[in-house]
Amino acid sequence: MKISQHITLLEATKSQTASRLGITNVPTDKELECMRMVAQHCFEPLRAWWGKPIGVSSFYRCKALNKAIGGAKFSQHIKGQAIDIDADIFSNGLTNKMIFEWLKDNVDFDQLIWEYGTSSEPAWVHVSYVEPTKNRNQILYIG
Repeated sequence: MKISQHITLLEATKSQTASRLGITNVPTDKELECMRMVAQHCFEPLRAWWGKPIGVSSFYRCKALNKAIGGAKFSQHIKGQAIDIDADIFSNGLTNKMIFEWLKDNVDFDQLIWEYGTSSEPAWVHVSYVEPTKNRNQILYIG
């Protein structure tokens, strides 16, 4: 099953931590719809612009998985509203800074987060999407 043209449900829910701990990481229909929205409005435009595979390091996390990895208590990943993108997964010339800047300038989002890394390159990029009338277009830097 596909969430969007370039993201499968397996890719969006796969977790080494969940596998190791026996956690079933399966979204509800409502969470699945949110996942489709963030993929459609944030990931797919980025993928179309780049024209090559772009790595997803984290997407949906059930509450048990989110707690196991030490995620924020109210993480948007739990609702299926957030995706973490990491250019380092594929070595094809794209950088996380390029991802961050492109998303900032080209898509509507709720939150865009420069996650850790350095002042010149994030370790990964977090982007979330709620719905057009509720997106805050909030830009954060964590690290």
